[in-house]
Amino acid sequence: MKTFTVGNNDAGQRFDKFITKTVPRLPQSLLYKYLRTKRIKLNGKKAEISTRIQAGDVVEMYINDEFFEPVEEKYSFLSAGKQLDILYEDENILMLDKKVGLLSHPDEGEYNDTLITRVQRYLYEKGAYDPKAENSFAPALANRIDRNTGGIVMAAKNAEALRILNQKIKDREIKKLYLCILIGCPKKKEDTMTGYITKDEKKNMVTVFNSPQPGGRSIRTKYKVLDSKGGLSLAEVDLLTGRTHQIRAHFASIGCPLLGDGKYGTNEQNKRFGGYKKQCLYSYKTVFEFTTDAGILNYLNGKAVTAPDVWFRTAFYDGTLIQNKK
Repeated sequence: MKTFTVGNNDAGQRFDKFITKTVPRLPQSLLYKYLRTKRIKLNGKKAEISTRIQAGDVVEMYINDEFFEPVEEKYSFLSAGKQLDILYEDENILMLDKKVGLLSHPDEGEYNDTLITRVQRYLYEKGAYDPKAENSFAPALANRIDRNTGGIVMAAKNAEALRILNQKIKDREIKKLYLCILIGCPKKKEDTMTGYITKDEKKNMVTVFNSPQPGGRSIRTKYKVLDSKGGLSLAEVDLLTGRTHQIRAHFASIGCPLLGDGKYGTNEQNKRFGGYKKQCLYSYKTVFEFTTDAGILNYLNGKAVTAPDVWFRTAFYDGTLIQNKK
């Protein structure tokens, strides 16, 4: 018989998931049989597979020792790159400056070298993450940014921090500000644009409308034009609703697409300004504005983290943006 005590990072998950992660050699058929026959107990009693376990719960397993033999681990994240631009770090979270071209999460084209696998490698090599000590949790990103967009991404080192960050993002208690270069200049230097957005899943494109649409979702995009020169404008955007491609599609809908955006702008427009092939959009500032309790992250309230190196901002001001096309 072996006994396991549920830790904070495993709290809140289903009982059967905890067992599968804890004893990976145990076949699913036996898992369910052992639960029925009380060879696996929760706090000394039979428990349903859907039971949500809590920190401090005790799991007893009366099963053969062979199922507890260690499984050889080969961590795919160790093949990820080491380069990370860390803007802030404490015992609970990391604030990272993701560069253009790097995926946030693995996809069918790139599995090993992504922002999250780099984070896991970094924490593993500094001794802050031990997969063998965790039954199910792995460091995770609380938000993501498209491959062709750069900016600040938050990573959680433990399950509680991840839960809180996810909730605060949902409740709009974490402000994310963007910088972008617009082709042209909006009629209003400062405004909160509203509209409705629909998505074509096959084309991975969205369309913005002024009136409600079937299946459409409301959007609000607050912006301020910081400067205009040479037919371009540098704008700061406060994303009040976080829909797919919202910033790009919303500005394009008023005739001011982002420089370098070939999806919502046009190649002809981009060629006029040097032929940029990556969009001038950057999530450059994150501000924690908690209005409700944030538990172990309360100390972050009021903190602002800013990315110091926005690749197009300096070039816009010194006049080299067009000459240094990328």
